[in-house]
Amino acid sequence: MQQQKFLSAILLALCLMAGGLSVKAQSPQPEPTDEINLDTQLYLIVGTNQDVDDTKMPASLDPVIKQLRSSLPFKNYRLAATLINRVKNDGRLDLSWIGGPFAAATGAASTTTPSFSQFKVRQIKLVRDTEGRQVVQMLGFNFGARVPVQSLSPGVVATTGAVAPVINYEPTGIATDISMREAEPVIVGTLNVGPSGDAIILVVAAKRTPR
Repeated sequence: MQQQKFLSAILLALCLMAGGLSVKAQSPQPEPTDEINLDTQLYLIVGTNQDVDDTKMPASLDPVIKQLRSSLPFKNYRLAATLINRVKNDGRLDLSWIGGPFAAATGAASTTTPSFSQFKVRQIKLVRDTEGRQVVQMLGFNFGARVPVQSLSPGVVATTGAVAPVINYEPTGIATDISMREAEPVIVGTLNVGPSGDAIILVVAAKRTPR
């Protein structure tokens, strides 16, 4: 009888251990950080006192536009460009292109005098803030452009006798380190361009890519 009780106790212990192992095996495991990708969105918004044909903005930018209207004195805002890129967690981003929102702002750019822009982030990664919340950190955020600006000095007389305007390329840009809540657009900064007084507002957001 004692031997049967002993064997029953051993079987019960083995069943409990097997059940514990099964529960442990089925418990969700955290996603490895080196397998996470982030979708980034860079929005270039033009603030202007001129009339704008299309003022429609993505719904996700409503809080940003409300903040801009309360802090900047522009009559209208328009979305000039949206740049979407996918980056590996703890990775980098480097993007260059010709043209952009500066043509309307400077009044000088054309197909022969385009603007040259570059968007770079040295490191993008998920981190925890002081309250333990997960945020997206962008280290070495850098946006820059070489913008064609028409000189106020007299133009150059071409061989045809016509006066050609003098175009000078002026650098503009912003460099900083930022962090933001996931999928929440934030204003990085503003760039004043051209004699019109218009401004380019940089807005950025980032979120994990669905698997």
